[in-house]
Amino acid sequence: MDAVLQALADPSRRTVLEILRDHPATAGELADALPIARPGVSRHLRVLREAGLVDVQADAQRRIYTLRPEALVEVDEWLEGYRVLWRQRLDALHTEVARGRRTRATTHTTHTTHTTAKDPS
Repeated sequence: MDAVLQALADPSRRTVLEILRDHPATAGELADALPIARPGVSRHLRVLREAGLVDVQADAQRRIYTLRPEALVEVDEWLEGYRVLWRQRLDALHTEVARGRRTRATTHTTHTTHTTAKDPS
């Protein structure tokens, strides 16, 4: 998991993964999509391969890179504990917001009732 997290730490590598999530690509296509030189793209692809995040297949003169999403399973499972924590906090926030709306609605209704019920004299 450490190798995957280290690979994900770089924004250029995350961009490569986002591209490969949509479709396989050659190193040249990836280089065209990134603001770095081809040797830099090759280094990023090597790190991603070593972390198990991408596969490469030779197709004549080209090397086609594809995403290996199963490499993210361990990270996803580790993050699940944090997702549960955030869901609980967001649920609590939602409850407080709803409670605040009810309080404002009740206050507004009470205020309106008291103002309209005043004796005009």
